Amino acid sequence: MSPAGPAQAEPGGRPRARLGSRLWKLSLALLAAVGTVVLFERVWSRPDPGLVSSDQAGLNKDLADPPIRPITVLLIGTDADRLDASTNGAAPPGPANADTLLLIRADPGGAMRVLNVPTELAVQVPGQKKVQSLGALYRLGGPALTAGGVGELVGLDPGQPERYVVMPRQVLRSLVDGLGGLELNLDQAVRYHDKTQNYRVDLQGGLQVLKGPQVEQLVRFKGKDDGLSGRRSRQQEVIAGLLEQLGRPDGTAKLAQQVRQLQPLVGTNLTETEMLSLLNVAIQQAHTVRYDKLPLAPTTEPGQTLRQVAPGAEQPLWPAG
Repeated sequence: MSPAGPAQAEPGGRPRARLGSRLWKLSLALLAAVGTVVLFERVWSRPDPGLVSSDQAGLNKDLADPPIRPITVLLIGTDADRLDASTNGAAPPGPANADTLLLIRADPGGAMRVLNVPTELAVQVPGQKKVQSLGALYRLGGPALTAGGVGELVGLDPGQPERYVVMPRQVLRSLVDGLGGLELNLDQAVRYHDKTQNYRVDLQGGLQVLKGPQVEQLVRFKGKDDGLSGRRSRQQEVIAGLLEQLGRPDGTAKLAQQVRQLQPLVGTNLTETEMLSLLNVAIQQAHTVRYDKLPLAPTTEPGQTLRQVAPGAEQPLWPAG
């Protein structure tokens, strides 16, 4: 699989890849048909009991001990409401896609880093004639193909990211409501109605406590002026707000119970202990998290939906170490 060349418009306004563009090689042709445990385990390591140290002190002991080394996790937010949903609940309807891709680097000895990877990046998948969006890889090959594509795109070492979490929309709602709501200060009102998806946003500006469905509306909203870039900025605000709230005594006290309740609703190769361990690091570093972004090339056509990484961008695109 490879990032596609600069997107050009086909008849009807749909972008296509420029023939002859430079391809990044990746041996993921078989992963497009992933579905067996054998292929899955070639991408993801088994849960590692040695990942968690029993002698580290100084972090929240209501949770598990922090990891003994940096861990990179890919969070895949899907446009389906549940893991077992037959359709994505979006427009056009169909199998679930990834509409949020977050690479999270939890380092007990350094700052936590979060990269919101644009799902609209154009990639060429082996065996597929048409250029696909990065977010479509989940539909084509699940978390294995998605992880391989993201890792190759940003320049991670082979086998990275080693952990993943697939998070359908109901999980965010349940997490926020389980914490009693999320306090956010919106800089402006957000109002939007999409009849095709039966999707409505009606949020006031200012400091307020949002319920789960309202937070879901906020992170899904794509404004006319700021598009997907604005959506990623709002997602960052929600992440920061969640980490801050989880770090409060009342939030931390509820966290272990929340993880147990939500774990059956997510797809992950993290054990419960590993999840609590990584959350321990995230909470302690909530105010020093580094939020990174990829440099994107400007659009070249009106209505262009697929994007490219900016020419000449420094490699690797995300030096997470």
